[in-house]
Amino acid sequence: MIGRAAVRPLRSASERWVRVACLACGALPVLAFPRPALSWLAWAVLVPGLLLMRSAPDARTAAFRGWWFGAGYLLAALYWTVPDIGPGLPLVAAVFGALWAVWGAAARRLSPAAAVVVLPCVWVSIEFVRYWPRLGGPWALLGATQWKHPVVLSLAAVGGVWLVSFVLVAVNTAIAMAVVARKPGFAVLAAALACTAPLAYATRPAPPADRTVRIALVQTGVVHSPAVRLDAGERITAALPPVDLAVWGESSVGYNVVRDAAVSARLEALARNNPVLVNEDARDAGGRISKSAVLLRPDGTRERYVKTRLVPFGEYVPFRSALGWLASVSEAAGEDRVPGTGVRVMRVDGVAIGPLICFESTFPDYARAVAGRGAQVLVYQSSTSTFQESWAPPQHASLAAVRAAETGRPAVQAALTGVSAAFDAQGRRLAWLDTDRRGAAVVALAVPPAGHRTPYARFGDYVAYLSAAATGVILVITVRSSGPTARRRRDRRPSPPGPRAA
Repeated sequence: MIGRAAVRPLRSASERWVRVACLACGALPVLAFPRPALSWLAWAVLVPGLLLMRSAPDARTAAFRGWWFGAGYLLAALYWTVPDIGPGLPLVAAVFGALWAVWGAAARRLSPAAAVVVLPCVWVSIEFVRYWPRLGGPWALLGATQWKHPVVLSLAAVGGVWLVSFVLVAVNTAIAMAVVARKPGFAVLAAALACTAPLAYATRPAPPADRTVRIALVQTGVVHSPAVRLDAGERITAALPPVDLAVWGESSVGYNVVRDAAVSARLEALARNNPVLVNEDARDAGGRISKSAVLLRPDGTRERYVKTRLVPFGEYVPFRSALGWLASVSEAAGEDRVPGTGVRVMRVDGVAIGPLICFESTFPDYARAVAGRGAQVLVYQSSTSTFQESWAPPQHASLAAVRAAETGRPAVQAALTGVSAAFDAQGRRLAWLDTDRRGAAVVALAVPPAGHRTPYARFGDYVAYLSAAATGVILVITVRSSGPTARRRRDRRPSPPGPRAA
């Protein structure tokens, strides 16, 4: 007979391989995002990981498996940040991957029926924690995988990307429980949950159209010289037909438009034909550096919006006193850019636009904020030149589709180096300039009245808040049921009577 001391190392070695498998399972969902764009995979991709957590011998082991799953998810989703973060990426994955420990423990402890309700709440709560800007922002939310499917995005109009994530995780969980419990009822439940998207699409009217605007997206390509980049933007814009607005990418103007009279004069001359929204990436009179969307109109008037939510490590280093050393071993920001003070709305020929810059497209609340101020079109300016050969550019462009569906407003993104894209008010793709394209795309957008609101635009992140509340209740119940007080109560219970003597 093998003793316990001999069995324990065998179990430990086996568990290490299981955790490696959990790491790999956590990486699988990245295949549902662009560039692979296997969006259908999102409806079942969590099942292998769930089965590994469910098969754990106890909740503690399942929690560690969930942690490894979360680390794998973040490593795969954020691999393209290596130029900016360098050796910091494994640290980020290890720290924030711990959030999935709760998911893993819940997958092990809950009954199959309870798991279908609770696990989606826990997953959305994890995404909502990551959504806090100080923690890096909500890149690669599971619901964003459905950006190519307006039918599924109809759920985003009701409850934001959070509701899409909730339904995806619920379907995955129902499939996993069908395998675990061997009950066909869970498979039927998975099919029924998947039908909530077509139901929402069929019962919601299309966003109303107030008028049509023509917007040109100008994409110059990777041009490192500010002078050559400005020349390219001028040349492409000058060749455009009449449009309501020409949008340049992020960092398209490497000069201070106010202080540089020659650059200012060139842009004003260009704007006499078509209003132009450029993006200034330059120092102000005090030597501070920011990124600003600058609107130039034919009448010479201007408006400015300063990027408020900056890219961690790319535009500032969080906790620089402790993490500033990363700038010496990677391309992390050598100095912090100065953020703006919040969103604003600009007007072009009677149409209100909400200008937002690059990383800000990952945040649902910013799109809601400009929509709440009356913006009829969401206008994003972006540059992903550091990550051109990665999956980041198409992932970034796809987010505009989700923001469009959430707010019921068309959304465009002009990227300096691609991908530039345009989507209608239901998230349907109208234009797509990939990273190998140069020039401009002109799109006609049907814009809604300024007062139009989707349920999500009206009520906000209620799905995320309800999920967080449910997760909190479950955690409290779990702690109380497994704490020392609960154990003492169980120990005090009288033992069942023994068998009677014959």
